[in-house]
Amino acid sequence: MPDLRSALLVTGVLTALWVASCLVLVLLASRLPDGLLKQVAEFLPACLTTARRLRRHPDVPRRARLAMLLAVVWVVSPLDLLPEFLPVIGPLDDVVAVVLLLRYAARSVPRDVLLEAWPGDPALLVRLLGRRRAPR
Repeated sequence: MPDLRSALLVTGVLTALWVASCLVLVLLASRLPDGLLKQVAEFLPACLTTARRLRRHPDVPRRARLAMLLAVVWVVSPLDLLPEFLPVIGPLDDVVAVVLLLRYAARSVPRDVLLEAWPGDPALLVRLLGRRRAPR
């Protein structure tokens, strides 16, 4: 049983260190001056907040909800195409997956509903999604 206790202790310590480092990163990101770097740091949390806000909205179709759920699962999943410990490019696969899934979901969600759910600068979301195409 001592091996189980030590394994649980190590797991607990590593989890506490991971949570503490996440909190430090959030604190440091909130202190960044306004600009592109701050928008990049706030992008994934803003996407997760948007997905949470839209999950029960009546104007959001099922396929958009599934795409947003897949984006959230991709971000929180420990499996990655690029390991997270690689500097700069580690979270790149998360960002690319979230952008592609958000763009897919945004095709069927009314633009005003999407902008209302976005917690950050709406200009970033509009730039990310592009202009609305005229219906054919």
